[in-house]
Amino acid sequence: MGEAILVIDAGTTSTRAMVFAADGRCLASEAAPLTQNYPRPGWVEHDAGEIWRESLRVAGAVLERAGGADRVAAMGITNQRETVVFWDRQTGEPLAPAIVWQDRRTADRCRTLRDAGHEPLVQERTGLLLDPYFSGSKIGWALEHWPQLREAGDRLAIGTVESWLVWKLTGEHITDATNASRTALMDARAGGGWDEELCELFGAPPAAFPEIVDCAGRFGETRAFGAPLPVTGLAGDQQAASIGQACIHFGETKATFGTGAFILTHAGAERPVSSHRLLSTIAWQLGGERAYALEGSVFVAGSLVQWLRDGLGLISAAAETEALARSVPDTAGVVVVPALTGLGAPWWEPHATGAITGLSFASTRAHLVRAALEAMAYQAHDVKEAFAADGVDWSTLRVDGGMVANDWLAQDLADTLDLSVERPCLTETTALGAAMLAGVGCGLFRDLAEAAAMRSEVECFTPALPSEARDVRLAGWRRAVRGVLRA
Repeated sequence: MGEAILVIDAGTTSTRAMVFAADGRCLASEAAPLTQNYPRPGWVEHDAGEIWRESLRVAGAVLERAGGADRVAAMGITNQRETVVFWDRQTGEPLAPAIVWQDRRTADRCRTLRDAGHEPLVQERTGLLLDPYFSGSKIGWALEHWPQLREAGDRLAIGTVESWLVWKLTGEHITDATNASRTALMDARAGGGWDEELCELFGAPPAAFPEIVDCAGRFGETRAFGAPLPVTGLAGDQQAASIGQACIHFGETKATFGTGAFILTHAGAERPVSSHRLLSTIAWQLGGERAYALEGSVFVAGSLVQWLRDGLGLISAAAETEALARSVPDTAGVVVVPALTGLGAPWWEPHATGAITGLSFASTRAHLVRAALEAMAYQAHDVKEAFAADGVDWSTLRVDGGMVANDWLAQDLADTLDLSVERPCLTETTALGAAMLAGVGCGLFRDLAEAAAMRSEVECFTPALPSEARDVRLAGWRRAVRGVLRA
């Protein structure tokens, strides 16, 4: 058996497999797109069978290019969080569509619970807020509206995407603590497990849930790729990216710009409590001990560029956006508020809808594309202000995800945040973090500090925008957001 590590990164718009050497070099990578299903406005679903088939296919492909499963010591899995899968324990097949984290079908239910005064309980136990983003309300809705789930009885299994993949690979029904902490059904305080009171509140059946385990350890073995291969690392994508960015000490902050944008600051062994509608979440669990992070979640980032391409036809490929943004000196007053699936932190307004303001006959495709990219930095700025108000301001920001391959965007983040921004040469830090955990789980590394040597070198972007220009831009953004919140 070799020392390489296989990772499946089951994201929202694609699933990717990568093989890493122990020094962090990527030996092979392959991705496959995932079908996005929108059966009604605000509803987003995936086919869990497709997630499994495509994950299996790309993993087999990269193993073949890397020299076979015999070169691999272990396997890690990271995944889109909050998306929930329902399957039959006997047949191993999905019983219903997977409800995706972006889905807003339970917005009214969450508002009813919030109006009834239940949010303080949810926040105290879980560190989360009452929002359809989290899995609990999705599960309750599914049990109420899909009779096949109730009819399955004790055959019903429920889990997030990593739980589904581990089941298919090993037959084990488990979930790691980072993913469990995003359901709004787990007591995220030290030693807490599935919370009976929260399960009753949301109408979620704990008998169908997986066992909560650490993020690193031996979780089962798969023979799906020929030679036996242990699964030894599990984490939700944003926690994995934070680990991949080596944010393992108090105050270290990362932002991943993928389908959404998610910003985590490491908070140590004490669970942080936010007064400004940020989330406290489990950063990892090792040896039964939990580390925590403060998180700000932005729902629309890369998916906005995808919409510009597929919905509006303004671009034919995401790579065009950088040249278009550089082709104009500013947005000519155009502001895009990308509330296409509600607004996340710090607003948490699921009923908000998107807006494009400041249009005139002078507006061009380039102005609109540049405004869409500027919205990434504006949303990050709103989250930064909330972090600062909670006493956890950022000194630097480590960025990753597909969007920040765009140099213009990385520089705009530095300019708008008035902050140095570090971008690693390997931007697939989500998969890297899962590899680091798998390396700890199989004994290649003693701990995460040793595994952090896998992180690549970084490129730094420093602020260059005059403060007066920054203030003018932010004032325009705030006006546009107020309009959306009033709508």
